[in-house]
Parts: sequence; C-alpha cells; structure tokens
Amino acid sequence: MDGSPSPGAAADRLAEVRRKMAQACAAAGRDPAEVTLVAVSKTFGAEAITPVIAAAQRVFGENRVQEAKAKWPALRERHPDLALHLIGPLQSNKAREAVALFDAIHTVDRASLCAALAKEIDRQGRAPLLLVEINTGAEPQKAGVLPEAADGFLRECRERYGLAVAGLMCIPPLAEPPAPHFALTAKIAARNGLKLLSMGMSADFETAIRFGATHVRVGSAIFGERQ
Repeated sequence: MDGSPSPGAAADRLAEVRRKMAQACAAAGRDPAEVTLVAVSKTFGAEAITPVIAAAQRVFGENRVQEAKAKWPALRERHPDLALHLIGPLQSNKAREAVALFDAIHTVDRASLCAALAKEIDRQGRAPLLLVEINTGAEPQKAGVLPEAADGFLRECRERYGLAVAGLMCIPPLAEPPAPHFALTAKIAARNGLKLLSMGMSADFETAIRFGATHVRVGSAIFGERQ
C-alpha cells in the first residue's frame, strides 16, 4: 500500500466532490442527504486516509478483506463512528471476516456466498447491509448477476437464505455510456422493492445521482491516482 496525497490536497478534492454531488442533487431535484459518499481508500494507507477522516468523511470503501483487516481496526479504534463498505468481490471463505469487519457488502452475487453470509450473520448476530451486484454489461470477466437472472436471484436470497437484501450495485462497462446501465439497475431495484443503489464512480457519479444512486463510490477524485 502506498500513495500518500498531501493532506490539504485530499481535503480539497473531497470538498470538490461534495460540491459536485450537491450540484447533481440540485439538478435532479434530490435531497443531498439521500446520497452517501463512499470514499474508496483501497491501496491507500492510513497516512493518506487520516486527512480525509479529518475533513469529516465517515464512510469508506475497500476492495479486499485482507487489506481492510490490516489498516482499519486501528483507524476505527480512534474513530468509532466510521463505516466500512466492501465494494470488491468476496470469496465465500472470507464471509466470516467480512461480516465481522464491514458495515455493508455491495457484491453479493452467487448462491454459495449467500449461504456463507447467512450462516455468519446468524452466528455473529451482526447484519451488514447487503447489496446484490448486477453485471449490467454481461461482461464475462466481471462478477455479478446477469440482469435477466436478477429477479430470481433476489427471490432466492430472501426465501432460501433469509437474507435481507437492501439494494443493488453495478459497474458499467468502461467503453460504454454509463446512463443505460444505471437506468437498468434502478429499474430492477424498483420492481423488487429495493431502496439502495450503489452506482457511480469518480468519472460518472453525477450521472449516477441523476438515475437515483444512493451510494456513490469515489476513489481517485479524492485520493488521487493510484500508483
């Protein structure tokens, strides 16, 4: 882990992201309080994250359980009000650690993971927010449930595994305009009675807000480019 932007630069970039979020909410006729900024701190160490915490950011996203385990317990000891979201793929054998560490998991996408999460939620008595990842572009290299299988999978999450799924997440294909992917994800969420939409990253979070995102996952626009 490296990459240590100057404290002032990170705080300034965070302020700019918040300004753009407020502007996008105003343009969409939405209350800015409806949209949570998830600051994606993957690959950055505590020295880069601390100034962002000091600028009153409280929700952070990590891609990997092991990396999060290495840096967040100490940070959360100092700042117990921080929330940690897992936004990267989760292996079933890491479900125990993920349920213990994260307040939200954005990447539920298969039956074996549902079973592992249900077991750990029951065992630990701790229930992170769960979002199902939709592979809107049907990209073979990407995780996620295909759009046409989403309704059935969500039913299975609830009925077979007893999971309280709160929303959906998507990552549009890089080479395509994101708007149709956000619209599709929002449509699937609406017909399944789901309130949360984790959509939009540094390059397209304003568009995602227009399509109803409740969580935007912003990394490089806050922390700078990763090494």
